[in-house]
Amino acid sequence: MISLKQFKYFIEIVDAGSYSRAAEKLYIAQSALSRQIKELEDELQTPLLTRDARQFELTPAGQLFYERGKRILEDIDDTLLQARHVGKGAQGVIRLQHSSSVILTPRISNALSAALDQHPGVTLEVSMLPSENQTLEIEEGRMDIGLLRLPTLRRHPHIQVREIGSEQLMVAVAGNSPLAARDNVELAELSEQAFISIPHKDRGGLSYLVANLCLEQGFFPKPARALSRKSSQLNLIEAGLGIAIVPECMRLTAPAGVHFIPLARGTLQTSVGLATRREADPLVSAFADTLASRLA
Repeated sequence: MISLKQFKYFIEIVDAGSYSRAAEKLYIAQSALSRQIKELEDELQTPLLTRDARQFELTPAGQLFYERGKRILEDIDDTLLQARHVGKGAQGVIRLQHSSSVILTPRISNALSAALDQHPGVTLEVSMLPSENQTLEIEEGRMDIGLLRLPTLRRHPHIQVREIGSEQLMVAVAGNSPLAARDNVELAELSEQAFISIPHKDRGGLSYLVANLCLEQGFFPKPARALSRKSSQLNLIEAGLGIAIVPECMRLTAPAGVHFIPLARGTLQTSVGLATRREADPLVSAFADTLASRLA
């Protein structure tokens, strides 16, 4: 059986660049270190290093073992650290991102507050990022939890997304627009309107959802002369540069000159997802579960 010690020894040799320096750092004899690597290669039935008296090179199998083995050891260290945190009252920093269309409404803010109350050792670090980018950030370990607008197009093997709520889609228009006096608007009526936000070919999220809904009505959103996928789109709408289809929560941050009209009699909805790694650190998993239950 391959041992964690052999993983550690192999990684240390590659990082140190030589057997002798690795042996010094590990406080073991070079002969014992060489024996451990030979046993590792015998177990794998393939060479990991080609070596002579002075230097070594990684074989293709060795390169793969080094890269993945290093991640395994980092994950183990992370798990041990988080387990200690949980045992001492779950202390640690959790990094959370939300998209510009998933604003921190009272509902979400209250759920975050309740989750922090339930996990008193947690400090929350909050930032904003587009929905499609959040899953990559979490996949690569730079963030822990994402609040994103569904759907997302890219699939990452270690990411799970739970739907935690939906809300009505509305049309945001300038106060002087003829549409502003309407009580309700059908999507098909917007085919000649200029849209402030149109989908990027590689991104999902709100604009992707809106474009698909428009296509079902026989048209693609006509781009305005000024485009924005951020919350600043509301300022462009106020200036009369176009319209946007947005979730109802955007009313909370809109300038006074923007009017919101129910779309298709309130039948069109948009969903919010909560993204984490499938095998997240225990601290992150516990906090995410609490947050999801509060938002369900």
